[in-house]
Amino acid sequence: MAPSTNNQRNVVFVDGIRTPFGKAGPKGMYADTRADDLVVKAIRELLRRNPQLDPARIDEVAVAATTQTGDQGLTIGRTAAILAGLPETVPGFAIDRMCAGAMTAVTTTASGIGFGQYDVVIAGGVEHMGHHPMGEGADPNPRFLADRLVDPSALVMGNTAENLHDRFPTITKERTDAYAVNSQNKYDAAKKAGFIADTLVPVATRSSAGWGLATEDEPPRPGTTVEDLAKLKTPFRPAGRITAGNAAGLNDGATAALLAGEDTAAELGLPVGMRMVGFAYQGVDPAVMGIGPVPATEKLLARTGLKIEDIGLFEINEAFAVQVLAFLEHYGIADDDPRVNQWGGAIACGHPLASSGVRLMTQLSRQFATRPDVRYGLTTMCIGLGMGGTVIWENPNHADYQAGVN
Repeated sequence: MAPSTNNQRNVVFVDGIRTPFGKAGPKGMYADTRADDLVVKAIRELLRRNPQLDPARIDEVAVAATTQTGDQGLTIGRTAAILAGLPETVPGFAIDRMCAGAMTAVTTTASGIGFGQYDVVIAGGVEHMGHHPMGEGADPNPRFLADRLVDPSALVMGNTAENLHDRFPTITKERTDAYAVNSQNKYDAAKKAGFIADTLVPVATRSSAGWGLATEDEPPRPGTTVEDLAKLKTPFRPAGRITAGNAAGLNDGATAALLAGEDTAAELGLPVGMRMVGFAYQGVDPAVMGIGPVPATEKLLARTGLKIEDIGLFEINEAFAVQVLAFLEHYGIADDDPRVNQWGGAIACGHPLASSGVRLMTQLSRQFATRPDVRYGLTTMCIGLGMGGTVIWENPNHADYQAGVN
């Protein structure tokens, strides 16, 4: 007999959650909290919010971390599954694509669902930059520089952002500072409206002072002004343009998402937050890694037959303001377009590297619920060492969405 074949099926984002994001370092709220405990908390909250899901139905747990050592090592997808109390039959694995780790955990497991080999998965990411600074323990091959495979600036993300400013002279420091202030303001407004709290799970923390409870993000600076940002130092280049105010900080945090086949979601009574339309990754010159979202998006639009005008909501990771503005300038989108990062972004809330992709998706899913007029949304991010990643999603609340139909 010939083996059975599996037809492609739709993949849906059921639910997503994250811990509050903290400031990395000895004074941060997670200084004495383990990285694996952060992602375990997120996984447990997903299960609590979706009690109709039998944990034994979960086919895979994929957890990303950029620095896979210490408390975010030891095949963290599997260890997190065990620590979260999932049945021992539930497997897990670790994954790394630097900043796009959680995004890749989602797209990799979604591919398994689409091919019919998984029904339900958990995908997410964690980064404790206080315990594990980016690049800790890494030993880059000397041929990268000796053979001139990359520019020396390619290994320092802040330098690559300065290079992107050089590439786009119309993107001035004044523009990036104004964008950063707008990000802080949008985040603050979303928080006051209750939108941010719905995406967070409280986390018990410990320190020398005793136990605490993290209930909100630590990095935001409400009330920031352009005048405040103009005074900050430019650490990557004398008289440069990248500062601590127009870039994401060093952060700790974790995310987790529940994905399923659309048919399985209907069978189990799981909610559908959005349907995956497609995804794409693209490599670029590592010295200007921030441009990565542009060719990744171009590739995906070509694959799906959609146009940028079809996208009604954008969630763009704000590793640096210049990188977001380069994307917007390429597509002729205004710096303050209300479709873009309407709840603010990583400049305000933080960017714990491998976890951030699922934050973008979780926010987009919740925004879809309030915007039935929008059919398609996009999540995109630049990736260290010269890459970009983009995922397009469809809104199940739109009139033209048909459940179970490609």
